[in-house]
Amino acid sequence: MVPRTRNREPASSACGSSRRRAGWLGALALSLCLIAPVDARPPAPAAPTTGLPVVALSALPAQARQVHQQIHRGGPFRYEKDGTVFGNRERLLPRQPRGFYREYTVPTPGVRHRGARRIVCGGQIIHQPETCFYTEDHYQNFREIDPRH
Repeated sequence: MVPRTRNREPASSACGSSRRRAGWLGALALSLCLIAPVDARPPAPAAPTTGLPVVALSALPAQARQVHQQIHRGGPFRYEKDGTVFGNRERLLPRQPRGFYREYTVPTPGVRHRGARRIVCGGQIIHQPETCFYTEDHYQNFREIDPRH
């Protein structure tokens, strides 16, 4: 049996130098991938553009923030009417075809009925709304929810 010998090229050769450079660059690229933050969330929604007053999601009552989360999860919802089509009869929201908007009850502490607070969301996919609005006075006034804040 013939002993194996490694065929080593001198360190000064162009081939060896490029191998070391490629190895170093590969290690650098891998380390950058490992330390870069991984964000599995979808891109942030666009800034509100309806012309209605805007409210930051973080500024809403805790119950409204919880309902907003439930909308994006597809439920469960507390009231039977939640998720039904909102007709926009008051014409305070941007005009859209019937069925675009859905309404959801925001519970009011100390009130035994549905109360006046609602979130109305619109979009083609119910649990991925394009935009949402908050009303605390049963559709008299709306504020567009900015989920980025």
